[in-house]
Amino acid sequence: MESINSNLHKTSHFISPKLAKCKHSDYSAVQASSLCLPSMTNHNDDKPFERSCCPIACALDQLGDKWTLLVIRDLLLGKRRYQEFLESPENIATNILADRLKKLEAAGIIVQQTYQLKPARHEYLLTQKGEDLRPVIEALVRWGKTHFPGAQVFRPHQFTKT
Repeated sequence: MESINSNLHKTSHFISPKLAKCKHSDYSAVQASSLCLPSMTNHNDDKPFERSCCPIACALDQLGDKWTLLVIRDLLLGKRRYQEFLESPENIATNILADRLKKLEAAGIIVQQTYQLKPARHEYLLTQKGEDLRPVIEALVRWGKTHFPGAQVFRPHQFTKT
């Protein structure tokens, strides 16, 4: 980590306000543009964070698996119902989809809303916390288009299984 820190920015040290509030770890950080790279020593107290209070680690704890951002992509493109998510070209398994929807709801990123009582049917909507991921997804789209020639941007209701 030291070589990364010294190569990124040798003179400017920065501790973000969120990192400064972390009571459970000692941090030193370097600012590289707006990216804060922490060096952490854990005191093994009760932690309000899963791994660390680094904002990147916190985001990855909720979003960093293979499927979660794809479900959020689908929600941003207008999908709401369980079957609609299953129609996406990535072919998510039903047990994985159910698990990700539960985790996103528990994290406050989506809410479940009943649209039919018998049999019970639900749709999923992004909360403000979920909508706040729109620029993150858009940035990933730009990065993916730049670095993966031939990648296609999906539009609402454009999904087809291949």
